[in-house]
This record gives sequence, structure tokens and C-alpha cells, in this order.
Amino acid sequence: MSDSTADTEHDYDPHRIEAAWAPVWDEVKPFSTLDSELDESERARPRKYILDMFPYPSGDLHMGHAEVYALGDVVARYWRQRGFTVLHPIGWDSFGLPAENAAIKRGADPREWTYENIAQQKASMKRYAASFDWDRVLHTSDPEYYRWNQWLFLKMYEKGLAYRKDSWVNWDPVDQTVLANEQVLPDGTSERSGAVVVKKKLTQWYLKITDYADRLLDDLNQLEGSWPSKVLTMQRNWIGRSTGADVDFVIEGHEAPVTVFTTRPDTLFGATFMVVAPDSDLAAELASGSTPEVRMRFQAYLDEVQKKSEIDRQDASREKTGVFLDRYAINPVNGERLPIWAADYVLADYGHGAVMAVPAHDQRDLDFARAFDLPIRMVVDTLAPVTGTIPVITPEMLEEEPPTIDPAATGEALTGDGRMINSGPLDGLSKNNAIKRVIELLEERGTGRAAKTYRLRDWLISRQRYWGTPIPIMYDEDGREIPVPEDQLPVRLPDAAGMDMKPKGTSPLGGVPSWVETTTPEGKPARRDTDTMDTFVDSSWYFLRFLSPGDDSQAFDPREAEKWAPVDQYVGGVEHAILHLLYARFITKVLFDLGYVSFTEPFSALLNQGMVILDGAKMSKSKGNLVYFTEELDQYGVDAVRLTMAFAGPPEDDIDWRDVSVTGSQKFLARAWRLSGEVSSPVDVDFADGDVALRRVTHRFLSEVPALVESFKFNVVVARTMELVNAIRKAVDSGPGAGDPAVREAVEAVAIALSLFAPYTAEDMWHRLGRGDASAGRSGLVAFAGWRKADPTLLVDDQVTAVVQVDGKVRDRLEVSPRVGYDELEALALASEAVQRAIGGREIAQTIVRASKIVSIATKK
Repeated sequence: MSDSTADTEHDYDPHRIEAAWAPVWDEVKPFSTLDSELDESERARPRKYILDMFPYPSGDLHMGHAEVYALGDVVARYWRQRGFTVLHPIGWDSFGLPAENAAIKRGADPREWTYENIAQQKASMKRYAASFDWDRVLHTSDPEYYRWNQWLFLKMYEKGLAYRKDSWVNWDPVDQTVLANEQVLPDGTSERSGAVVVKKKLTQWYLKITDYADRLLDDLNQLEGSWPSKVLTMQRNWIGRSTGADVDFVIEGHEAPVTVFTTRPDTLFGATFMVVAPDSDLAAELASGSTPEVRMRFQAYLDEVQKKSEIDRQDASREKTGVFLDRYAINPVNGERLPIWAADYVLADYGHGAVMAVPAHDQRDLDFARAFDLPIRMVVDTLAPVTGTIPVITPEMLEEEPPTIDPAATGEALTGDGRMINSGPLDGLSKNNAIKRVIELLEERGTGRAAKTYRLRDWLISRQRYWGTPIPIMYDEDGREIPVPEDQLPVRLPDAAGMDMKPKGTSPLGGVPSWVETTTPEGKPARRDTDTMDTFVDSSWYFLRFLSPGDDSQAFDPREAEKWAPVDQYVGGVEHAILHLLYARFITKVLFDLGYVSFTEPFSALLNQGMVILDGAKMSKSKGNLVYFTEELDQYGVDAVRLTMAFAGPPEDDIDWRDVSVTGSQKFLARAWRLSGEVSSPVDVDFADGDVALRRVTHRFLSEVPALVESFKFNVVVARTMELVNAIRKAVDSGPGAGDPAVREAVEAVAIALSLFAPYTAEDMWHRLGRGDASAGRSGLVAFAGWRKADPTLLVDDQVTAVVQVDGKVRDRLEVSPRVGYDELEALALASEAVQRAIGGREIAQTIVRASKIVSIATKK
């Protein structure tokens, strides 16, 4: 290496250093964790699994990648320095619509486009020097990977967790495919194309994530303190558990009772009508049994509803619309006939698609009742005390006009607590007692029961596109579902050459007869399912495939899962807080139930990084505010960019690239690197013989950094490293000099610390210090030098600085023993010439002494 590093003392050339060390690392493969690459001692060490969310290959890496892979690498490199064997893999989430859309636009094969981008990103990643295990790379679009997607689907199918049904689905009119609920943004648009999502009725495949709703919700308690609270809240809100009762209503002329879920069964006596979702099967069934005129009105209304997004339908300020179905339900608690309406403010997938309307105590029901002149009955007196105390009535109160609280008059529903009225056996009860009592009554009569419902819906995984995992189901001539035998997996995608992949509402695979037409295991004619899986299936378990990337006999080796999993630290953007994380948690629990893993949560700890923005705005080509990743590396060098990412602020905060100084990072690295060439003491020098003052600074640094890294205060670690470099420079220039053993000790500590942030510079410093030996393999690299322990005797200061104030202004600083007494410190302060000048002969009114820290003197005016 003597010829490849800069020999001139002041010649810090980051590009020359990168060119020198990149091939060395390629040869040594320092971060491989395959058993064949680990020696006995490395296999015996404690293990850490550090994982960064893998990228989508839509082009070269961008500045967001630069941030996440810099921060994740700090964590991985830190734990190696702490003596752990660290698994830090990388791969590509390479199926999906962007590749297919890009291929359509360019008239290219999505496979070629995808793998060309992967090659480009891989080259950039290697240049960026993230400590990835390049022996475990995976691509989800490889048949060797998606074979196991299909295997997982079949296992879930066997357990009844994968099923097919007709239903109204979210339809992206631009990408011409269905979307899961989680892929529809709050404004009702597609998170993929930006188009307004509409409803369409299709036969689709679902995974029964709702069977795991309680576990997905309750197990979040395991992650408190190790996942960001914001993410935990988002997950809880998305699952959205509600408790209440299922109430069975008999409908006149309808054979089976209709079950309605309500969180307020105590208000059953106040129900005056029923509302069903117009796009529900129940509404269609009820309308079909009514008059021709009702059927016609209902169909016209349904056509209008289907043009609206769920967000529009849930807008409380919107005028209520609906159509009477000329059908009646019977209230199970009082026998009243309740008219049934179809109205778009009720959603088909909430509860059972029908609600009992209690207009006096629900604002949406009240607005609807007032719009259509329906009865309004109060059953909760919100003015009545709920604690059992009797209010004091004064003569003045008796003369006052009682307040009007009737919702029919005020237009405001009474949603607060109170005492039950107009409710027969519930009268006088408080809300909680009334809920308990009415559930008892319903259960006694067999017309209801305690129940829970969820905002979460089953995971719709069918996609009408080409570039994804084929669903391993075929259909015989009678339309029966036949799972593809495991020994016939993978069901490979056909060649895209000549295929028309333009979105048209059905899968392009349906246009390939040679692929669609197949035979059953018995040799009878069959047709393949032409949909492909949602790509979130691919990323829901990829962390496990990293454990056995080349295994063609199983998805992953359970023994490897016992050694490495779950992931100790997951790093990625908060934009995946619901979709990806929820699905990964679900699949992990399924695999646990199937006996393949021994844990129920995939990611023990989570770090979310912010965004890299420019001038306060998200970077985009359309805004013309892009900062190009490769251009930054070309101009400043890899290490300066990586250090800037860590130093910019807390990881979760956004980084405005306009506010940071990559040049400043480069200059600091040059200062640190130059020190490594100035050290003149031998490698085997005894540090204990060095300057004590500098050694104290170094060992305080060694003591503080671990806790800072483990709490993700990377910017503070960089600041502490800068402070240490300043202390070393002062010692070299005006202290004991470059030959002092303490200087070598401090510079070596800087090199080890910089290996977390600036690996090229750190490796070159280590080599210049005489420590590096690439011929020794990974043990000769700074990445495996090991974090040095702080000497506790050097953490106790022999002297501390005490501040002396006169009338609130600092007038002197005294170097004193940390054990100095009150009287002694006061005498030293008064003996100071600067303090005496500040007092100026005035009488001292008060002196406050806090031993070893401060003396505050106040004089009389």
C-alpha cells in the first residue's frame, strides 16, 4: 500500500485514497458472514443483524439512499468495533409497476431495465463503501427468490389464510390495477400513480391479515421504546380496534337476520332507521327484492356513489344523500320497525356494511335524519350527573328557562356521557353499565353478543400486471382452484418479448396462451391464474431469505434464523410505517404459527431517517431541485458526503442540503488525515507514558461515544471527534509534540471513530499509523480494530474550571481541585486580580459559593 497512499504530508486526496482501498476490500471481503469466510473466533462471537431497507432499482442511487446507507452503516460498523460478528446484507426489491411502466414507455423488457439499474446501483453502493455482505445479495425478481413467495402463498392457502372472493376493490385507473387499502392515500389518490382511486368489483386474492389483528395490535407493546412512538401510533390507528356488540336485526321478507356492529349498544332504544352501504351485497339484495321503481332509483344512486372516493364519502361536512329501499328491519330490543336506507356515508367494509342509525347521538346519523325528515329520539340525558351525586338546585335556577339540548332543534348530536332515558330497562344507568346490561339482554334473547371490529381489512394481493410473482393456482374446466404442486415451483414468468404489457384492466399474462394453458397434476386441462402478487409480499419476509440466499431446498434455514434473527436494528424511512412494516409483522407471525421461526416480531429496533431536501422542498426533476448523488461523490469524495449525512443533525430530522457544508467535512477529514502522518512515536509505544492532559481528553471520548452511537446521536459523535482532533493539533503544535505517546493514542482513537463515518480516510490513517496490514485479512483493517476501553482513572479530573462572577458578569476562571472546599475557593476568587478590579473597592453584599464550580459575588451599589 506504500505506493497507493499519498506520501506528501499535506496532500489529502479522497479520490486517490478511494482508488487505493476499494480493490483491497474487494479482495479481502471483510464483511462476509458466510460460515466459510468466518474463522473460529468470529463464529464464537455474539451476533448482530443490522438491516437497511433494500432499494428499488429505478435508476442510480439518490441522496435519500446516501443518507440511509450512511446511517445504517454507522450502526453496523460500530457493533463490529464492539466485538460482534455483524450481518449487514443488501439486495433489491426488483419487482413492481415502475419497472413495467418504464419498460412500456421505452419499448423494453422490464427484466433488462431492472437488472441494468441493479448493476448501476450496485457499482455506486460499492463505491459508497457501506459494509455490506456481498455474498448474500438477492433480487426479488429472480425465480430463485419468487419461488419461495409462491411456497409461502401455498402454505397460507393450506391454512385458510389465502382466499379468493368477489368484492369491491380500489382501482387505479392509470396503472389499471387494484390497490390494497394501505396503498390509497388520505386524499383518495393512488400512492403509485397519483390518480383518483375508484371502486370496481373483481374476483381477487386476499391474505387473511384480519385473523391476526389482535396480535398485531397487542404485540406493539413489545416494541415500546425500541420503535419510534410515531410509528407505533400509526400502526395502532391503522389496525383500529373498536369494541362493542354485534346486534342481529330481522329484516321483513329477508330470510337471514342482518348483523350490525355498534360501539354504542346502549343507544339501541334510540335507533330510528337503518343505513346500509350502497355498494354492499346486502344493499343490492334488499333492492332486488323491492319494487322496480326502487330498484331503478337504487341503481342510479349506486352509479353516482361509485364515482366518489372513500375520502369524499367520509367527509362529515358534505350534504347527506341516500335512497329509501322500501324495506324494514325490526329493532331487537323494542320490536319497532326501522326503515332501511342506502347511504354513501356507510362503507361496505366497515363492520358488516350496515349501521343502526341513532340520530340523537351520532352527528352523521343526525344530519341524515334531518335531511330526510326521519325520527330523532333522545336516549341519553347528557345533563344528568353520571357520578350519582345530586346537584344543588337554587331558586334562581328554577326561574331560568331550561337549556335546549334536543338535537332535532339544535342540529347537534349529543355524544357525551349521561344517564339513559326512554330506554326501558336501561333507564337511569350510566353509559358503561348500560352497555354491559344491554349486551346481557341481547345474549339472553339470542339476538346479539359482545364483539370487536377493526379498521384493518384483509390484504388484497392480486395485481393485474406482468412484472410480479405469478400466483401459484390453476383452475380446472369446472373452475375449481388447484394449487400448483410444490415440486413444480417456481411458476416462472413467460418471456416478455412480443407481449403487450399496456395497462388494460386485465393481466398481460392472460394474452400468452402457451403460458396460461397447463394441466392439473392428474393431466387434465387447466388454466393458470393470470394475476401476480403485490410486491409487498416480496418485502414481507426478505430479511429471512438473506440468511440462506443460495439455498434451493428451503426458503430459509430455521437454524440460521435461530442464530441471526430477528433483525436487531432496522433502518429506513417512515414512509413505510404502515404498509411494509405491518405486512412483515403479519408474515412473521404466520411463519411462527407454522413452526418456521421462534419469534413473533421481525425487527427488534427501528431507526427512521428523515428526507434529504433542497431549499425546504422535496427533491424532484419537475422542480429542478435535484442534487445528484454521483456528482457529490465526484466533487467531494465519498467520506465527506457520508460524514455530512451523519453530522447534519438527528437522524430522524430532514436534511436540507443547502444548509450543510460538505466542503467543511472534507476539510475536517484532511486535518484528521494529516495528523496520522505526523505521529512519530513507534507503534509499540506505551501510551501510559504520554501527556496526561491529552490522555484525559482521549479517554473521555472513548467513554462517551458508545452511549452516543447507541442512542443514534451520530452528529454529537462527529462533534466529539472534531474536538479531539483540535486537542491533538494543539498538543502537536504547542504541547508535548508529535512524538508523545498520547498523540499516537489519540490519533488512533480518531481513526477508529472515523471508520464508522469515513471508512476510506480511516483505513488510510490506520495504514499511515503503521497499524494496518491488508495481508492479514480483515484483522488488519481498521474496521476490526476494536473499540478501546476507557481507563477509569483518566476519567477523574485532577483539575476543574471554577467560574468567578462579579455582579452577574464572568471576571475570571480558576483551575482548582475538584475537591476544593468552600472557604478555599472563596479565598482564591477574592485573591484574583481580575476579580478585585471588577469589585473596584465597593463593599461586598453577598458571596455565593458552589464548590469547584462557581463563585458569585454581588456588591452594594
